[in-house]
Parts: sequence; C-alpha cells; structure tokens
Amino acid sequence: MTDTSFSLVSRLEQTKHGRTGTIHTPHGDIQTPAFIPVATKATVKTLTPEQIRETGAQAILSNAYHLYLQPGPDVVDEAGGVATFENWHGPTYTDSGGFQVMSLGVGFKKVLSMDANIAEGEVKARSKDRMAHVDEDGVDFRSVIDGSKHRFTPEVSMQIQHQLGADIMFAFDELTTLVDTKAYQEASVERTHRWAQRCLLEHDRLTHARPGKPLQSLWGVVQGAQYEDLRRKAARGLVQLSDAATAEGRRGFGGYGIGGALEKENLGTIVGWVNDELPVDKPKHLLGISEPDDIFTAVEAGADTFDCVAPTRLGRRGGVYTLDGRMTLTNARFKRDFTPIDAEVGGYVSENYTRAYIHHLLKAKEFLAGTLCTMHNLYFMIQLVDKIRATMESGDYWAFKEEFMGRYYR
Repeated sequence: MTDTSFSLVSRLEQTKHGRTGTIHTPHGDIQTPAFIPVATKATVKTLTPEQIRETGAQAILSNAYHLYLQPGPDVVDEAGGVATFENWHGPTYTDSGGFQVMSLGVGFKKVLSMDANIAEGEVKARSKDRMAHVDEDGVDFRSVIDGSKHRFTPEVSMQIQHQLGADIMFAFDELTTLVDTKAYQEASVERTHRWAQRCLLEHDRLTHARPGKPLQSLWGVVQGAQYEDLRRKAARGLVQLSDAATAEGRRGFGGYGIGGALEKENLGTIVGWVNDELPVDKPKHLLGISEPDDIFTAVEAGADTFDCVAPTRLGRRGGVYTLDGRMTLTNARFKRDFTPIDAEVGGYVSENYTRAYIHHLLKAKEFLAGTLCTMHNLYFMIQLVDKIRATMESGDYWAFKEEFMGRYYR
C-alpha cells in the first residue's frame, strides 16, 4: 500500500520557505503549489466530476461534518470511500469537522467569542443562539440541518474520516476567532495539542483495524491566531507529537495544516512563523484562502496547497475572476456584451459562452449560470497557481507576479 509522502522539486529564490514539490498519495500525485477545490458534501456545487477535471484540478477536499450528517460516513464507506462515491479519480482531502462544528454551531452563523469574557447580559443573549459547547473531551453541537444533538471528539473525527477514506485528513482542532482573548487562545492551543495526540493514537488503531484499505495520511493543524508565541509553540508541539509517535513505531503526521483566525495583512508573517518550526520534508496546507494576492503571499511563505469556497460561492452569484480583476455578470452593462468572460485566460467557458448569455442566465435564475461561472472561476484559479508553479521553477516568478498583480489590482 502506498503512503503519502512529499518530494521537494525547487526552492523559490529570495524567500526562506517558498518551494515547489510533489505530494504522493495512493490515488495519484499533486504537483505543488496547488489550489484544491472544495467539494463540501462530496460535490463541488453545480459541477460534475468531469467538469471539475476540465478545470485542471488535481485533488478535491470534502467536509467531514456535512458528510457525517448526510448521508453518513457508513454509507460513504460502503460505497468504497469518498472518491469512489463521488466518481472522482484522484487524490482527496477531508477536513476534521472542527471548523464547521464551531463556525456553524458557536454562534449559528455569527462570529462570536468562544470565551465568556463579555457582559453577563450579552452572554445570556448569545447563549440562546449558541449551538456548540467545548469541553476537554470534545464538542457538543446541534446539526445545522435539523437541530439534532451530536458530539465530536478527536476519536469520533478519526472514525468518521477513516470511513470517508480520503488520502489526506486533518486532526480534530478547536476553531477560535480574533474576538477571543489571548488567555482563551492559549488554553485552546493546549487543548488542540492534546486532541492531536488522541487523533494520532486513534488513527494508528484504525489503520491496523481496517487492513486492506488504502493508507491515509493524518495532518496536524497549527492554531494560535495572530500570536507568534502561540503559533510557534503549537507547531513545535505537533512536531514533537509526530516524532514521539514515530519513535514508538506508530505513524506520525504526514503533513500539517495551518488554520485558525488570522488577519489578511499578517498572512505571510504567520505562515512564515509556522514554517520556521515545521519540517521541510512535510507538506503544508493553508486552510481557507483564495484571493490572488493571498495566494502569492502564501506560496512565498511556504504553503504547498490551499483551499477555499470563495471561487464557487462567488460564481453562483455571478461573480467571476478575470486578468483585469473581478466583475459581476449581473450588471446591466453585460446585457449586450457578446465577448467571453476572459478570452486571454481561455478555458471551456470563455471558449464557448459570452458574458451576455451568462448575464441572461443569471437574470433568468437558471442553474446553468452557476455552473458556468463556477467552472470559469476554478479554471482561472487553478491556472493561476499552475503558472505560479511553472514560473517558480523557471526563475520567472517575480516578473510574473509583478505583471499579474499590477494588472489584476489596477
């Protein structure tokens, strides 16, 4: 059985951590850096797997929380794993469910502090909406579908993700926000560390309990918000856990995720802190970024892969990326614009459809509008990252970045 590993291909000049490489998985290789489309419920919304492949995507990421609620991990397991279930012939990721448990549960789609360092009256008001409660062992939460009660622990997350069967999965962690106090962030980092250790133990147990299944790679998640001391401590702690597991004959972390709350202007700095502490021979995934400037920043700081729902969510509303910036095709000026979205970018959508036609679909509320805009956005983003990778290897990266950024953000 093939395990997941990472091969370094080249280093980006003038940076400490930027590089290109290859992530090897049981279901194929991922050339990095790479943008990973989000297939939340075992589908990239509005697209078939064949259309996803048309965009050049190398892998997709599904959501443990949503697939646990519906159709259930046992159904996906019986189908042969998430890749077989959704007819995706390539590498797959699943997240731990931790982000959704907190983001959908803590404030029921509101950004709230996890601690109680707020006025008593406000605590009472917020507690009515709060649908998730964290303790040392795990998280109690209510389903976003029907309000039913559920509980995730590190062990439960591992059990769900083993049944989902993705090549790469993430340790169960606690999501915090920038609203939380540093004292709470410190306690959360410690708790996430203990949860990561439990994930490693359960991952090892399940790997041996399910012989004959393709090996899955467990990645630790670095939290710590915007605090350098916490980010570095969290990263070092995960490396120590991984090394200890290896020394005991168990499997350590195959890679690392960088998650949690951070401000856009500190993105590169925070990823750099984390990569100072993480091993060079392990891949790193930055959770939840998609704007072009963020991608350039992340790549230079050493992120190998990244995901975000923004290109698909934007597309379903008629927003599209072009080399001259974003535009919204619902605007009246596109009613008689019979040019492609972006002829220079190309791709299936720009080669076959006009802005006027997609404007009509959007106004008529036809589902095809979301399909075409989403397909274009993913193609744009994936081609951008492919070009970034190619120029990193050819030595033309900085010139390409200057040209692209000067035009996109003009």
